[in-house]
Amino acid sequence: MAGAGRGPRERMVFSAAQLIRREGVGATGLREVAAHARAPRGSLQHYFPDGKEQLVNEAVGWAGRYAGNRVARFLAALPEPTPSGLFAEMVRQWTDEYETEGFDGGCPVAAATVDRARTADSTRQAAEAAFARWTGAVAGALTDMGVPEERSRPLATLMISSLEGAILIARAERSVRALTTAARELGPLLDAAVTRPATGGGPGGTAGN
Repeated sequence: MAGAGRGPRERMVFSAAQLIRREGVGATGLREVAAHARAPRGSLQHYFPDGKEQLVNEAVGWAGRYAGNRVARFLAALPEPTPSGLFAEMVRQWTDEYETEGFDGGCPVAAATVDRARTADSTRQAAEAAFARWTGAVAGALTDMGVPEERSRPLATLMISSLEGAILIARAERSVRALTTAARELGPLLDAAVTRPATGGGPGGTAGN
């Protein structure tokens, strides 16, 4: 998975994100990243001259782009895009993983925030930017589906924060209960925010916000 279609630098960023989401920043060493990426250990200094902090920040940025780009894919999977349907797809990504692979993984942006927000301001800023990108993509999708612009970003924040909290509870409980509960209870509120017909602009333009 780490090597598919990626050069060594991209593989190391991807691998760092995967290890951080499972082990946290503190337990993710450069040696482990190089081994996971199947890259020479010496290449880390070449590609990341500022060391581990640079690599962590780039992994966080990758995760934010990935989450934002997934919004368009989620919408494309829906026969009729709705806010509740989008949130259900966001949740399903995690319930599918947990039911097939176990509960070891979480969000790398959240993990980096917990581990480094106080001690590394550059990482805090990277996490802030990652959440902003993801929130912007979700908000753009909500607006396209007929949610007023002034409500789209607050609701996107609610969706993402609810998902992140449910992921944390799911890992603690070793159960998808919190995730399925969040999708079921939040869905009607999200759909009730639609006040006009969808614009038909499509999901493609929202993922890059």
